[in-house]
Amino acid sequence: MISAGRLALDFLLPPLCLTCDIPVAQPGLLCAECFRATAFITEPCCVGCGVPFAAPGEGLCAECRADPPPWERARAAVLYDGQARRLVLPLKYGDRPEMARGLAAMMYRAGLRLVREADVLVPVPLHRARLIGRRYNQAAMLAQAVARLGGRVAVLDALLRTRRTAPLASLPAAARAAEMRDAIAMRPTRRGAIAGRRVLLVDDVLTSGATARACTRALLAAGAAAVDVLVAARVTDPREH
Repeated sequence: MISAGRLALDFLLPPLCLTCDIPVAQPGLLCAECFRATAFITEPCCVGCGVPFAAPGEGLCAECRADPPPWERARAAVLYDGQARRLVLPLKYGDRPEMARGLAAMMYRAGLRLVREADVLVPVPLHRARLIGRRYNQAAMLAQAVARLGGRVAVLDALLRTRRTAPLASLPAAARAAEMRDAIAMRPTRRGAIAGRRVLLVDDVLTSGATARACTRALLAAGAAAVDVLVAARVTDPREH
């Protein structure tokens, strides 16, 4: 039941679409036009990286068959295009933490099976210097919101960045992998929360997979039984990110 206070607040300050100024029924929603403009990823898609298939395929895309990721499954809510940027970038760089609620709901719907089968959710970590500048870790906010929707536990500080890495957006895939080598570690005090459990790794965008691979390897080395990946948006061509 919606409280009288909430109704009054919505009357005075009606909730707006996540990506435009059109009023919507409740916070965290898209208006009809923005919903139609959003490229939601539905099956069939690659089990390994979440890239959509034009028609039912063999489970894995060519890239995942040639270079299998260390995680078992990956899902993304939307394709990373112009509309997705309007959803992700304000959260990541624009000091808009309220965007996490709507994105998490999209991620939860896309990765429902992964969430239900997960024992614990873990976000991709930010380096301390970047965290201070940004004030929050957007991946941690998404992990916490998805965990709440699915009734799961989120261990927000399970992983840490051992050094400050260069921004990956401008780097080719091989350079991204080199930059992330030995950059992620398991926090020793959180090993007990990970060992023997199925972990769902959460991030905002999956591009080449270099960061997710580094995180997955750290989790598996710490004794995780298996790792899946859930992200808000999937880049199909790293040159676009």
